[in-house]
Amino acid sequence: MSIITISHASYSGGNEIAEKVASSLNYRSADREVLIEASRRYGIPEAKYEEILETQGHWWERWMESLRLYRITIQAAMCEVAQGGSVVYYGRAGQELFPGIKHVLRVLIVAPIESRMQEVKARKGMEGENARHFLKELDRVRGRRMRALFNVDWLDPVGYDLVLNSSSISTDGAARVIAELSRREEFQPTAESERAFQDLTTTSRVQAALIISPKTRNIILNVRSDSGKVTVSGILADPDLEKEIVRITKGVAGVTEVITDIEPPPIEYMHP
Repeated sequence: MSIITISHASYSGGNEIAEKVASSLNYRSADREVLIEASRRYGIPEAKYEEILETQGHWWERWMESLRLYRITIQAAMCEVAQGGSVVYYGRAGQELFPGIKHVLRVLIVAPIESRMQEVKARKGMEGENARHFLKELDRVRGRRMRALFNVDWLDPVGYDLVLNSSSISTDGAARVIAELSRREEFQPTAESERAFQDLTTTSRVQAALIISPKTRNIILNVRSDSGKVTVSGILADPDLEKEIVRITKGVAGVTEVITDIEPPPIEYMHP
């Protein structure tokens, strides 16, 4: 069955639409479950993911940490949550977590700021310029986070299959449109797309295993899975680390064979 990701502007009704889509299709809905899964599997506090993805504050304080860790482990956790399909994910960055998977329907929910200000007033008691400033700050922070994590403009409609303005359509109407589109042949799993999803899952698992290991977390490696045959390539100054990379990779579920393509750094970097 299909996978649906629903990204949405804050206070645009995206959560409610996503829950109705899941209910109408009898799909699982997922939001925080992905962060919980990532925390459980990789030993990173759930609060840390929330800080990176959600919390407003001084963004420059975060640059001292590697965002690769969070991006890789969130993607790996998302692949685990989406096993078997039939899931509606409405958390952050869903449209970026399944690259190249054709049975994923990517939806963006937007609304004019005036409409969102009414929702802020109803839920938080803020109105006027205070509500407008609050929303603009939320949008600014989220935009910067998504650019830092995925190098994308999350509001670019080209990244989605469907964009809906929630001020122009009811919650029920939006849910019906999304559900009907998800049933179309274009978004149904095929043998090819299922294989691509399993390859993405195995690749993400290996990347996560390597980045949480103290010995390999600071090494930039390229990982590619082809039906369980995993190729790991990169540049290593310490050749003994190749054995550790192979050991870690072989221990990952779904890996049937490991091929390495490791090269030493150029000689000019070895002898300055």
